[in-house]
Amino acid sequence: MDAKYELILLPPAQSELEEIALVYLELAGPQSAQEITDRIYAYLEKLQSFPDLGIVCRDKELALQGYRMLICGQYLCFYRIIGKTIFVYHIADGRANYPKLLDRLKRGEFGASS
Repeated sequence: MDAKYELILLPPAQSELEEIALVYLELAGPQSAQEITDRIYAYLEKLQSFPDLGIVCRDKELALQGYRMLICGQYLCFYRIIGKTIFVYHIADGRANYPKLLDRLKRGEFGASS
């Protein structure tokens, strides 16, 4: 079996995950916040062994840049594989309007807010 890939959550993705946890903390308490965080990390950790688990982004420009999307329940994790490293760029609520986030990826803007 091949060596595992390194998994790196870039600052915007880390910030977005913290924001998700805060929402759950406020709405349902600390156990719920911990559970959603653990669930998303569990999905992402599968990428270390199966980096192609996520689907290629439907957007042609992002697909050409190597972006993939992993569906984690209601959340979408956008990532790229570079060498033996998986870079997670963003984690977005799939129920929300996330095309703006995709536009920022196309422009090379990785910040959580623009």
